[in-house]
Amino acid sequence: MPPRSTPTERQRRLGTELRRMRTAAGMTAEHAAKLLGVPRTNVPNMESGRSGISPDRVRTLASNYGCADAEYVDALAAMAASAANREKGWWEAYRSQLRSGFLDIAEMEWFATRLRSYQTVHIPGLLQLGEYARSIFTAVLPALPKSEVELRVTQRLRRQQLLDREHPEPPEYIAYIHEWALRMQFGGRRAMREQLLHLCESSERDGIDVRILSAETGAFPGAGHAVLYADGAVPKLDTVQLDSAHGGEFAHSEAQLAKYRAHMEWWHTHTLSPIDSRDLIHSIARRL
Repeated sequence: MPPRSTPTERQRRLGTELRRMRTAAGMTAEHAAKLLGVPRTNVPNMESGRSGISPDRVRTLASNYGCADAEYVDALAAMAASAANREKGWWEAYRSQLRSGFLDIAEMEWFATRLRSYQTVHIPGLLQLGEYARSIFTAVLPALPKSEVELRVTQRLRRQQLLDREHPEPPEYIAYIHEWALRMQFGGRRAMREQLLHLCESSERDGIDVRILSAETGAFPGAGHAVLYADGAVPKLDTVQLDSAHGGEFAHSEAQLAKYRAHMEWWHTHTLSPIDSRDLIHSIARRL
């Protein structure tokens, strides 16, 4: 099978972890290839996500690399199995229609065991209504064709099945939102009021925790950024997704994960309780 031309972020992550294990063991790519009985070029392709690897081969490499973390190895083997079946993910239906970043976020969310995000400008995508999402995509520069806007809205709304019963094990979701995101009227007063009421209703569902950071708090870490933190099957496989003007970026180095874990802990400590958050949301909605 020829190498993949465009591996997914999850496939690249698996390759990154395999390379980390190999370099930590001080082993060369040539040695790893001999362990698997494959040409030397196969190892760099596996480690870049361009070639697949079976769960059994993951375990063979981990054993020879001296990795004694059984939970971590089991999680990597599970990643190898899912990476080989990418056609099963609902997001693959959009593969030829949307940029890969949109699909990588959906895939990351689907396999997460817990999701935490903080937003300073927008309501989180997993809790957006169609009209609200449409207003965001319509404001993109250069302007998108109407068909592209609608495609993005449809894909964003479909991501929300993650929190419904269509997902076999919906992850816990904690959304930290700055108060000013509640006051920015994307889509107009009516659309924003409906969005805020939907946010309140969502916050009362099992597994969804919405917490508002009061504007009176003042300065806060990560000001101006939107961050999504996805817990993996084990902490080593956590991933951070950062929004930027040119698309989403993924981070998972030990230092980056430690930084954004600290951010999430700060937000959890300084935001209002779920009940007080709902009261503030309702108060703002009533004025619209």
